[in-house]
Amino acid sequence: MSSASNPYDRHPFFEQLGQLWRNKTAILGLFIITGFILVAILAPVLSPHDPVATSLYDQLKPPVWHETGTWNHILGTDELGRDTLSRIIYGARVSLTVAIVSVGIAFTLGTLLGCISGYYKGIVDSLIMRVMDMILAFPYLLLAIVVVAYLGPSLQNAMMAIGITYVPRFARIVRGSVLEECEKDYVMAARAVGARDMRIIFINILPNCLGPLIVQTTLSMASAILDAAALSFLGLGAQPPTPEWGGMIARSRALILRASWVMTFPGIAILLAVLGFNLLGDGLRDALDPRLRD
Repeated sequence: MSSASNPYDRHPFFEQLGQLWRNKTAILGLFIITGFILVAILAPVLSPHDPVATSLYDQLKPPVWHETGTWNHILGTDELGRDTLSRIIYGARVSLTVAIVSVGIAFTLGTLLGCISGYYKGIVDSLIMRVMDMILAFPYLLLAIVVVAYLGPSLQNAMMAIGITYVPRFARIVRGSVLEECEKDYVMAARAVGARDMRIIFINILPNCLGPLIVQTTLSMASAILDAAALSFLGLGAQPPTPEWGGMIARSRALILRASWVMTFPGIAILLAVLGFNLLGDGLRDALDPRLRD
């Protein structure tokens, strides 16, 4: 069968998939994210030690390549004798959970508000967008700190706070896409045949707005991991003894000169996770935006 007669060659989905596959940095990001997901899922199998078990005998053991290191703790131990590698592995679970839950909250609320605002316009649009502008007037992290301080320090409240601060990102993107789609013939035809507003919004319009939403979701995952680490660093996120990367850095900052590995490896984990989501997000943006295709 010739390529001209192959129906899959011209299908937009396969064109976008091919564009994404040709983007080597996006594939690298995908591999990094997949690696973290597998580590989080297989944490009980991969972790050599209990991440919260303390041992005064094993306090501040150096990594194996250090001249006094031991193979029992490949990445060393912290000030309480807890295995650094095990805590990083279980920390992947915490960070990915925060990213998924907080971005899921923002995606749901932002998409709903953006659809209503863009479809109904008028006073509804003005009211919703002014609230979004008020939220955007504050730095994301500062607003999250205020919300967590009011609700109380905990991982659950940190996820809720991050989700709330990210709502305007999604609401504005969806509103712009819905405003554009509402002017197209298929929406006018749906209205002419008497389709209900909710059906038009969620069945006809929203699927055509998913491209920018997918990109924003991926990039927001990276931001959520950073913000969660920052909140934990300040003592407002995951509470001890939960193995969370930001909290690990915060509790070891006084040891940076004599036991630098305790905070270096969690920092590298944050760097790689954020890098993976950013690389994938950039690749998805290039693949899903026809103006950026080769």
